[in-house]
Amino acid sequence: MKEYATDNLRNVVLLGHGSAGKTSLAEAMLFASGAINRMGEVENGTTVADFDEEEINRHISLNLALVPVEWESCKINVLDSPGYTDFVGEVKSAIRVADLALILVDAVSGVEVGTELAWKFADEYDLPRMVVVNKMNRENANLERVLEALGEAFDQNFVPVNLPVGTEGQFAGVADVIKKQALMGAAGQKADIPASLTDQVEETRTALVETAAESDDELIMKYLEGEELTDKEIHRGLRASVLNGTAVPVLVTAATAGLGTQALLNALVSYAPSPTDRGPVIAQGPAGEEEIAPTELAPLTALIFKTTADPYVGKLTYFRVYGGLLESDSRVYNSRAEEEERLGQIYVMRGKEQMPVPHLRAGDIGAVAKLAHTVTGDTLCDKGHPVRLPGPSFPSSLFAVAVHPTSKADQAKLGPTLTRICEEDPTLQWRQEASTRQTILEGMGEAHVDIAVRRMENRFGVGVTTTIPKVPYRETVTQTRADQYRHKKQTGGAGQFAEVHMRLEPLPRDTGYEFEWEVFGGAISRSFESSIQKGIKQVMEQGVIAGYPVVDVKAVVYDGKEHPVDSKDIAFQIAAREVFKKVMQDAGPALLEPICRATVTVPEEYTGDIIGDLNTKRAQVQGMDQQTGKSIIKVLVPLAEMQRYATDLRSLTQGRGIFSMEIDHYEPMPAHLAQEIMAAHQREKEE
Repeated sequence: MKEYATDNLRNVVLLGHGSAGKTSLAEAMLFASGAINRMGEVENGTTVADFDEEEINRHISLNLALVPVEWESCKINVLDSPGYTDFVGEVKSAIRVADLALILVDAVSGVEVGTELAWKFADEYDLPRMVVVNKMNRENANLERVLEALGEAFDQNFVPVNLPVGTEGQFAGVADVIKKQALMGAAGQKADIPASLTDQVEETRTALVETAAESDDELIMKYLEGEELTDKEIHRGLRASVLNGTAVPVLVTAATAGLGTQALLNALVSYAPSPTDRGPVIAQGPAGEEEIAPTELAPLTALIFKTTADPYVGKLTYFRVYGGLLESDSRVYNSRAEEEERLGQIYVMRGKEQMPVPHLRAGDIGAVAKLAHTVTGDTLCDKGHPVRLPGPSFPSSLFAVAVHPTSKADQAKLGPTLTRICEEDPTLQWRQEASTRQTILEGMGEAHVDIAVRRMENRFGVGVTTTIPKVPYRETVTQTRADQYRHKKQTGGAGQFAEVHMRLEPLPRDTGYEFEWEVFGGAISRSFESSIQKGIKQVMEQGVIAGYPVVDVKAVVYDGKEHPVDSKDIAFQIAAREVFKKVMQDAGPALLEPICRATVTVPEEYTGDIIGDLNTKRAQVQGMDQQTGKSIIKVLVPLAEMQRYATDLRSLTQGRGIFSMEIDHYEPMPAHLAQEIMAAHQREKEE
């Protein structure tokens, strides 16, 4: 692949609802540009962008794929992102390094959930936008209806830059509104605009010229004076309005038939901003904030936006260069890890194909293999001038499973494998939950976690089964009580003897544990204090009533007895353990449950259903807000009721609801529910 200057680069992310045709459009662009000689199909698993085994099996994109397309002396780095909401991490990574969001809308379905989410994500990064109405060759495809829906959903000026020639099954090409010329068939052959379309083209062109003129003082003067704007001036004005967000060009395609693809590529070259147009980025430098300009003279700054782990190839790290020149076989500095990395060969990726290049200029996107310390979100720079860029922002996990290795060999490989798949996808996280003694894997939804588990098996040979995680309850006391326990063991020779008198007192929530020594007159030597504490801590970790850690309790040792020969460390540990259990059973033991603070955002029409459902989950509504047709409901709700909420919410709102949640505090559990958990624990112990 030849080298491109920064001005001739276009970094474009394909966004939209699942099945809007993003991967097929990327394939059509490659075919139109001559990069491939036949078009692959998503259904057959033969596309360049969907190369992962799971993607081929499921016929949907699960990962972000990079597909560079060369067109008219420009290189368009197309970032194909998944449309399924569970894989939002990949979408956020792609948006972080793009300069334009190309939002695909199905010509039949119109604006869908994924369209709204894509728009919201593009808003977060203030990305310029263009819209492609795809599948124009389908039955019931209707551009007018889609434009109306776009106008209602998003407060923007949508301007068609091409119109369909023919409808539904008769869709045969597109009419370029500016050049007043038709591009027909998959080859994009130039032709005259059909007579039936000329009035519509004229009308659309007038609106387009007006939009273009408004973005530039010189053009608006010319326009108001009644002078005709040249095609070049219209292009210039439209490009400026895309960059400043005052207009959103709309194009039409039928990706699988290759129709409208050339016109789209022309539009991307003409209107999509280059890295130079987007200007400098703000990085954190040694002396505070500094601007990094997209030039070779700027300090080297490259942001890592994706990492893939492969048992054969090793780790592949994707980056975008924001400043300077990144060379193959060079040394760079990781400003987060504060470690030097040796770069080997730099590649330009096309799907899974690696094309070696000597270097990459500012604004370009590439990959490098086998970096030792670098993960997604890191910045690579010069050691003499360390800088850091903000990485992609990922949402917190919403769905968790407990993973259990299927064999002893899998047990040994479990930790390292989980670490590798979480490195590859930062929306996956894993941890050991000490209180339930389970390994927990968290992701964005059921499909997300399911695919991660299958990847562990297929790629790394680690088999696991999954279950719903146990809720990390806590145990505590509600009353002050005291008692004693004597441990005596005599077996010919030295025996064991210890007697401990203990009082337990409840402490305020989140205080933890306190210990006090009130033994006077040497009834127990102070040297046994640490043994007693050890015994108490063992019981507190294992729990007394239901097997969960004991918290918010004060243990006071106020008396006891020892034997000059038989008293030893182990005897006092055992006595302390047993007296703690005995007193706790009598001190009004209670279970504390984790309460989450959750924010649920749904279209207004679902508000009643959602609140009704949350009420069945013992939720307390804390407040509600309205925002552009959406209800934002804030609640406090027990974690035990929310473990499968990602699935519930999706089915209640047809996938249009989103939520975030984090553990806020612990509070006593209703007695009848606590009783069930204690009874289950008792049964488990007996088994």
